Amino acid sequence: MKINFNQLDRGYFKYQNEYDLAVLQTLKSGWYILGKNVERFESEFADFIGTKFCVGLNSGLDALILAFRALGVGIGDEVIVPANTYIASVLGITENGATPVFVEPDHYFNLDDNRIEEKITKNTKAILVVHLYGQAANMKRIKEIANRNKLYLIEDCAQSHGAKFENRTTGAWGDIGCFSFYPTKNIGAFGDSGAIVTDNPLIYEKIKMLRNYGSKIKYHNEILGVNSRLDEIQAAILSVKLSHYNQLQKEREKISRRYLDEIKNEFIKLPKIRENAGHVWHLFVIRTDDRKKLQKYLTDHEIGTQIHYPIPPHLSKAYDFLGHKQGNLTITENYADTVISLPLYEGMTEAEVSYVINIINEYEG
Repeated sequence: MKINFNQLDRGYFKYQNEYDLAVLQTLKSGWYILGKNVERFESEFADFIGTKFCVGLNSGLDALILAFRALGVGIGDEVIVPANTYIASVLGITENGATPVFVEPDHYFNLDDNRIEEKITKNTKAILVVHLYGQAANMKRIKEIANRNKLYLIEDCAQSHGAKFENRTTGAWGDIGCFSFYPTKNIGAFGDSGAIVTDNPLIYEKIKMLRNYGSKIKYHNEILGVNSRLDEIQAAILSVKLSHYNQLQKEREKISRRYLDEIKNEFIKLPKIRENAGHVWHLFVIRTDDRKKLQKYLTDHEIGTQIHYPIPPHLSKAYDFLGHKQGNLTITENYADTVISLPLYEGMTEAEVSYVINIINEYEG
C-alpha cells in the first residue's frame, strides 16, 4: 500500500461542489480584490478565533512581517522567539531589522516559558510565541511574563487554527495573532494566503493600510505599505473550509488518537500533550534516535514522511550573520536530528492509518 505524506486532492473532492460553486460565483461577480468575500471571511474568522478584528493577507509570512511593523518593532529591538520553529517565524523579525533572541523548547516542542525571562534585556520589545505542530504553548504563563515586562506579545498560529489554551483560542491571547492558510494547514486555501487577528482597533486600521500600499483611500498613501491582500477567490474557498472545520478537525483527532493509542514501539517517542493545552494535530511528530534508518524503512514500505524541521533557524546559512554555532542550542538541535512527521490529512482512510501503525510497530531500530 502506498501512502503519500499528504494528499491535498482528497480535501478538495470532499466538498468539491461547494468549492466549485464558491469559485464560480466569485469569477462571475467581476470583483476579485478586497470585496465581499474577504469581508465575510474576515468577520467569520474573527468570530472563530474570538477577536474583534481580522485582516486578510497574502501569506502567513506577510502576517508576521506586518505584525511587527505595525507595532513599531525594528532596528535596535530584540524579540524573544522559539529556537525550535520554521524559519518564517524568524524572518518576520529580521525583515523589520530587529534581532531574534532564541529560546530553547520544552518537552512539547514549544517555547519553554521557564527560559524566557533570562533572555530579556533592555532592548527586548516583544515575545513571539509559535504554537508548533498544532499544540498551544503555555499561554497563561507567557502572557504574565509579557505583561510584567511590558512587552508586546505576538502569536504565530500558522499551525494552530482553533487550538485553545484553557478556554481561549490561540491568536486571541496576544496583541496580534498571525495565521497562514497555506494549503496543508488545518484551515487551508488553494494557494498562499494568511491573516492577522487583534482586539486593538489601532493595530487593525494600521495593518489594513499596510497591506494596501499604505492607504485607506485609493491613491492617498498615508504610510509606507506593501501589497499583501487576501484575494476574493481564496477568501471564498476559506469560508467553505471554515464552515466544515469541526468535521475536518474530528478527522485529524481520530487519526492522531489511533497513532497515540496503537503505536507501540520502544524505538519511537510519541508526542506529549500539555495539560490545559489543546492540540489540533496539524502534524503528528514522533522522535527516534536513528531517524535516517526509520525514514528509509518507511520509504521502503511506501509510507511518505517529512521532517519538520531538519535545520533550525539559528544554524541556517541565511542567519550566519547572527554568529550562532552548532552546540549553542542543544535541545533544539537534538529535536532537529530526531523528529519525523507521519502522514495525517483530510480523507486518510482507516486502512491507511492501520497500515502506518502496523509497519511502525514492526520496525526494529
